Amino acid sequence: MRCYFFSVLVILFFLTGCALHPLGPLDKAPRHQAAKNSGYHPFAWGISTSSLQYEDRSKKSGTKEYFERDWDILVQDKKAPPVGNALYSWSHFDKDLKALKKIGVNSYRFSIEWARVEPRPGEYNEEAIHRYVAMVRKLKEAGIEPYVCLWHFTFPSWLVDKKNGANTNWLNPLARSHWNRYVSRMVQEMAPYATYYAPQNEPNGQILTAYIVGLWPPNHTLDFQGYKQAIAVSADFFRDAAARIKEIQPDAKIVSIEAIPYWYHGPLDPGGMIYNTVEHNAFDHLDKIYDVCDIIGFNYYYSQIAGPLSMLTQGSHRGTHFTMMGWHIDPPALGKLIRQIGKRYDKPMMITENGIATLNEQKRIEYLHDHIAQLQKTREEGYDVKGYFIWSLADNYEWHYGYVPKFGLATMDEKTFQRKLKSSAFYYRDVIRASEKARKVVPDP
Repeated sequence: MRCYFFSVLVILFFLTGCALHPLGPLDKAPRHQAAKNSGYHPFAWGISTSSLQYEDRSKKSGTKEYFERDWDILVQDKKAPPVGNALYSWSHFDKDLKALKKIGVNSYRFSIEWARVEPRPGEYNEEAIHRYVAMVRKLKEAGIEPYVCLWHFTFPSWLVDKKNGANTNWLNPLARSHWNRYVSRMVQEMAPYATYYAPQNEPNGQILTAYIVGLWPPNHTLDFQGYKQAIAVSADFFRDAAARIKEIQPDAKIVSIEAIPYWYHGPLDPGGMIYNTVEHNAFDHLDKIYDVCDIIGFNYYYSQIAGPLSMLTQGSHRGTHFTMMGWHIDPPALGKLIRQIGKRYDKPMMITENGIATLNEQKRIEYLHDHIAQLQKTREEGYDVKGYFIWSLADNYEWHYGYVPKFGLATMDEKTFQRKLKSSAFYYRDVIRASEKARKVVPDP
């Protein structure tokens, strides 16, 4: 799940002068050349999760299998809320699988924790690798297509340079060679069971938060040079991963996952400077990697006005049209974004995350209903949308927000670790059943 922060200072300094790809008229869907390709599974009704937000550690400090992430250092430095054992998904993956089967999804997106697999440079945890492979195999056996995300925000702590933040994570001299070996190893192991791979989750949002806003490692504020370098390097990492995946498994499908809200022009934005700035953050990384993607995946939660007042007050809004995080609920904007991205890249698309933080289940159901309606509408218009994933399976750790936001279709029983489904989970089950029964969603070739 995304943790997306903006600062008005970004408006004043951030990345001006680069032209975006021109968009054509939005009244007609493009003819997707990629849609003619074979090998795609039927429409993906899915759920998305991530390793740090769901997995318990399982092993204690001092053991060979112990690992540490850059986020753990952040918690130790009291710059982020404690994670604890999250939802115990490492020890109790069977509970997640049982809940997924009850809901009836045919797809599940989860992430591999790089630090767990490679706790020290060049040392691989074979037990962890085998367990991840077992998870993929169990999903396939249950009729659920696994979508394997190879990186979801966190890095092994050995890529953190506390003395020189310029050599941290993406920009660490060790990162690229170890990334490539890690990717090759995991794909080789998972190839018998996995077809869909997402090399990275929301690199554009993570890098903004790390180098401009200063909340994530290396905790740099207004480091525009570091931002540009990290965007470029992360795109190189993505392209490296895509090449290795295809070399090992030629029939694999590469999926992007980018953080893309829908931005409206604001009245206090003369010349569209702010709008162009935020659009750059939305699309610059994707522009560098779209050509190696089989599917353009993106996460959509809210729309926002590109203006100083909107950015200053984001998170403070409350009421019917806002989530408990203050995000503006705007289902029609999802339709606009599908059309925009469809015209921009002319490739198959997926909504790889969509969901709402709320304590009100009726509000969650209405949110899902209205966004799914936009998805169906754009498909009827001819846009090649191949999947929809809800964030998330159960209420979980939400980065700097801790355990406060409630995004889940379920809660966890702290004694039995069972996932207790909410009414929204049964609503989603009924949507999936109805779509299959009525064949309103036509399977892809």
